[in-house]
Amino acid sequence: MNALTEPALLASAAPADAPRLSNAHLDALEEETIFVLREVAAAFERPALLFSGGKDSLVMLRCAEKAFGRGRIPYPLLMIDTGHNFPEVTDFRDFRAQELGAQLIVRSVEDSMARGTVRLAHPGESRNVHQSVTLLEAIDEFRFDALIGGARRDEEKARAKERIFSHRDSFGQWQPKAQRPELWTLFNTRLAPGEHFRVFPISNWTELDVWQYIERERIELPSLYYAHPREVVERRGLLVPVTPLTPVREGEAAETRTVRFRTVGDITCTCPVESPAATPAEIVIETLAAEVSERGATRMDDKTSEASMEKRKKDGYF
Repeated sequence: MNALTEPALLASAAPADAPRLSNAHLDALEEETIFVLREVAAAFERPALLFSGGKDSLVMLRCAEKAFGRGRIPYPLLMIDTGHNFPEVTDFRDFRAQELGAQLIVRSVEDSMARGTVRLAHPGESRNVHQSVTLLEAIDEFRFDALIGGARRDEEKARAKERIFSHRDSFGQWQPKAQRPELWTLFNTRLAPGEHFRVFPISNWTELDVWQYIERERIELPSLYYAHPREVVERRGLLVPVTPLTPVREGEAAETRTVRFRTVGDITCTCPVESPAATPAEIVIETLAAEVSERGATRMDDKTSEASMEKRKKDGYF
């Protein structure tokens, strides 16, 4: 058996004999996403699809597979690696790219640190926000004119201000008051030299839609998304996984709980939630009752104001 198909690294979304859902609203969302993915291929010369190995990018990749066919996706996959990503996710990222026959480009924040373009305030600082620098360097290196991302408008308020085709200036900056109108699904994709677009095909999806689609399409995900025992500590109202990067602090008590991750990212700022949900159907039920957004419930670096997130986006953040 291929090591990447072992249960420790990924989990099947549903049993082979599970009934398939039929949701008209999912068909409409999928159709819109496929339309946008094809528009990008037609309108730009050097696009790339941002691919982290997380659930949103895997949903987007399934739509790209439907839009173009396996082995025929017309743009490379790009991942900005902080060096602190969960190995289950990066291993699955590599496996899925190889399975689809897609070109995978990985650029690392650690390389930016070596060049001196990223400097940490202290060794324990989260590298998550510094991905902007590495991303802009990758855009310059490959002269990308469009980057396709998996952001959704329900994640937080700053993302809700994005257009589907989000214009970025020659410095990679986002100007929310200068975004272009998108009437009747007509997109103005004209660019001046050095400018580019960030394109968000699943903008109109919600976390619930994503999980319903994962269940319907039987999309495989990294096993972190499903219930598993993990050693954690309670910190700032969150469950922090105990790892070499996030050790137990003085006065804290570690305990093993059954948890899952609603979102996956940099280990230093991504937290699981307590949950027994082991299948997409069970996660759909949990999501229906959730009162806090996935980022608000699981991301330490998102305990900031809307204005702070807006500033990060203006600096080139995803």
